Amino acid sequence: MRTVTLVVSPREKVNRRLLRAFEGESQGRFISFESPVLLFKVLTGKRWELLKVMTGAGPIAIREAARRLGRDVKAVHGDVHALLNAGILQKTDNGRIDFPFDAVHVNFMLKAA
Repeated sequence: MRTVTLVVSPREKVNRRLLRAFEGESQGRFISFESPVLLFKVLTGKRWELLKVMTGAGPIAIREAARRLGRDVKAVHGDVHALLNAGILQKTDNGRIDFPFDAVHVNFMLKAA
C-alpha cells in the first residue's frame, strides 16, 4: 500500500529528514507543512473530499473529479491547482491529475505552551 503522511514539521526537522535521505536512509513519503494553520488553509473540507475520491483512483481528468464529487468544474479546477501548487497532487503528461497514494495519514501534535 502506498501511504503518504501529512505532517506539521518545523523547517529544521524537514532538513534533517532530507539529509538522512541523502545518506541513503529511507524516509518514507511525507508532505510537510510548517504549521497547523497552513495545513488547514491548504486542505479545506472540499479539498479533503477531492483527495478522498482520488485516493487509489489513478490519474483522472478534472471534469471526472468534479462529476464524482457532484461539484462545479470551475470550483474543482481551483482546488486542484491549489493542491498542485502545494505539491499534493501531480499532473501527468497527458494533463490528468494524480494523487498516487492508496492511503493518507495525518500526523501532528498540539502541546501545552
